[in-house]
Amino acid sequence: MDISNLFKLDSLARKSVTDYQRKRLIYNDITESLKNDNRFISLIGPRGVGKTILLRQLASEVNNSFYISMDSFEGESLFDVVKGLNEKNKISLFLIDEIHFLNDYQKEIKNIYDFLNVKIVFTSSVSLSLYESSYDLSRRVKIFNIYPFSFREYIYFSDGVLLDPLSISDIYNGKYTPDYLKYSYLFKEYMVGGCFPFSLDNLNVIDIIKTTLKTIISRDIPAVKGLRVDELAIIEKIIRFISISSVDGISFSSISNNLKITKYKAEQYVDLLNRAFVLNTILPYGTNVLREPKILMYLPYRLIFNDYNNSVGALREDFVAQCLKTAGYNFYYLKSSKGEKTPDYLIGNDDMVVEVGGKGKGRSQFKSFNKHKKMILSDNINITEKKNERVPLFMLGYIS
Repeated sequence: MDISNLFKLDSLARKSVTDYQRKRLIYNDITESLKNDNRFISLIGPRGVGKTILLRQLASEVNNSFYISMDSFEGESLFDVVKGLNEKNKISLFLIDEIHFLNDYQKEIKNIYDFLNVKIVFTSSVSLSLYESSYDLSRRVKIFNIYPFSFREYIYFSDGVLLDPLSISDIYNGKYTPDYLKYSYLFKEYMVGGCFPFSLDNLNVIDIIKTTLKTIISRDIPAVKGLRVDELAIIEKIIRFISISSVDGISFSSISNNLKITKYKAEQYVDLLNRAFVLNTILPYGTNVLREPKILMYLPYRLIFNDYNNSVGALREDFVAQCLKTAGYNFYYLKSSKGEKTPDYLIGNDDMVVEVGGKGKGRSQFKSFNKHKKMILSDNINITEKKNERVPLFMLGYIS
């Protein structure tokens, strides 16, 4: 391998982040873990959320570090390259981008951890390979999930204002200042792609998301799961079908029937897209209900195949589920075995039921939940209104 070329690419990577003055809010957590935890670090998240920038910022600020992209890595074992750079150049921290493109990378990581005195931070856009590894990486690797911007973080990057995070209870009890309400004008921008850092460059977000999706289907998923070419076309059709369908009409059975594939295959493909951060599957709560998940999407993939006005109801649910998952809340969608109305979600951490919808949504779904706290998350309401537990939808973007 041409080591001089690796040094050239490492230098270019460091220079490429000189204009990035702000850092993702998770950056300090990563640097603290580097100082205080002996494990390697894995940054896992969707394409486009800034994992590469995080690595390059680390490279520019941490002494004796070295950035390697697997796109430029050929020929030798990663173990041999790391060993040589450590011994000859005293490099102790290796920042490895898109590691899932390296064949049998789990074995390489295990050997580096066991036999070399170095640290590694590596990224991947597909979580499947790490979680299903045949090697025991659990004691060797600490995982940081890197999600798209929360609404709070989007405000920080777009306006330079960092508000304190809120809890669900803070929102329910109105424990926030008027400052949290005045950024409602940014919410639609956020929903249609502002959750991705590249939106700050005034680019055509949906065009970039289209390209990103093609890369996920053609490169990321095949890198961790052997699929035929015709199967990749089916995966794209699944995404299109989910994008243009009613949220309540999506199930493994409906995907199977519409795409003429087996239910087992539908479940397999949905799982892959969930692991690739395109789909967001939410388990149901309760007994005597089918255990199939509710199938939502990460923002704003739905808009590749549908326009905003036709998608707004589904986008609201995508947003709520993305907020709750990113903030680490235990939550479930509610599905009745008798067909009566129920709220959309139960948040286990706070024993709260939540209904998501437009301004006209009322309390009829709450009849069987008298012992729970109740909250209606509504779009396009008076932001000062706090009637019948109704709060603006965008407020959920401040939870952490």
